[in-house]
Amino acid sequence: MNSGNTMIKQELNTIKNELKILLKTDEDDSRPVYISGNFNSWITQDKDFLMERIGNNLYQYEFPNDFNYPEELLYKFTKGDWSEVEIDAHGNRTENRSTKKHSGIQNEYVARWRRNWLPFKQSFLPQVLLISDEFEIPQLNKTRKIWALLPHDYDSTNERYPVMYLQDAQNLFNEEAQYGNWEIDKKLAVMSEYKIGKIIIIAIEHAEKDRIKEYNVGKTVLGKGQGKKYIRFVTETLKPFVDSNFRTKKEREYTGIGGSSMGGLVSIFSGLRNPEVYGKLMIFSPSLWVVPKLKIDSELKATDDTKIYLYAGGDESVTMIEHVRNFKKNILASEFVKDKMKISLSINMVGKHNETYWSDEFPKAIEWLFFNSKE
Repeated sequence: MNSGNTMIKQELNTIKNELKILLKTDEDDSRPVYISGNFNSWITQDKDFLMERIGNNLYQYEFPNDFNYPEELLYKFTKGDWSEVEIDAHGNRTENRSTKKHSGIQNEYVARWRRNWLPFKQSFLPQVLLISDEFEIPQLNKTRKIWALLPHDYDSTNERYPVMYLQDAQNLFNEEAQYGNWEIDKKLAVMSEYKIGKIIIIAIEHAEKDRIKEYNVGKTVLGKGQGKKYIRFVTETLKPFVDSNFRTKKEREYTGIGGSSMGGLVSIFSGLRNPEVYGKLMIFSPSLWVVPKLKIDSELKATDDTKIYLYAGGDESVTMIEHVRNFKKNILASEFVKDKMKISLSINMVGKHNETYWSDEFPKAIEWLFFNSKE
């Protein structure tokens, strides 16, 4: 810590019995600042620990008189999320701050803040392996490019990992993608650096001009689709191959499927039709308008502990938020689900229907689905 930058004139503040934290930052913006620590289960957007802005690049937080201090206070500063946590002047992660004070003033300094989980470290990037550029899909009599993104240290460990199957591989980590990409490789690098958790991602290319038909399940407003055959491919052909060739955790509680838009819709059907296979669903901006009367039913009962991360943007369409809220309401009310599922609904009111916003949501969804022990 640079004491020259962090020292704040104490005569501007009256020292009381409770502890006051004063924060100076060189990189200011309009985002609020929160304290997260071992005193609030490391919740990053806790309104009880929102810092007060008292000047240019200057914030304070004063603990209440009845605050129950841990023996050692551990904490970090965030702009409301781990994707926006403090970093040092060179873009490196910082260790937890600490103090054993219960009164007086604690001066702190933040050089920079992360934005959308970036920057990232090259050494933590996942290994990107092209499984095949002509992987056979017997159910559709087609072939497809499929990649595996393996943890950066996959070759130097004997660990087994959870797996997430993602649609639309063209837009997941391809720098040349026409509409941008999710940058999942970079997000996985930051998650690995922060020890949030390691996972294998299986990225499946979409069918280009036949994408909508392939992701369309049954008869819908778009006509008759090939989605049932596609789901059988991922479930009955691709997953057994992946489990046989990579160190995976095969059980449903470690297996997820997800995507955005039509890719999100086919992932919903994949999970609801095969709850014994997929215990985690990552559904971004799903095209629920395609099936206005989505039936939630199954003869299978292996749905205990199923988790669904559901995201929508407020600037996508006039009906997007209404559709995802109704989907959550209906699925939780169904006899099929009852109390067996947990759903996290994330809504960004300024979010648009594009890769930039899905990119921001990706690591949050992966963390909640696979690595959040509090859920």
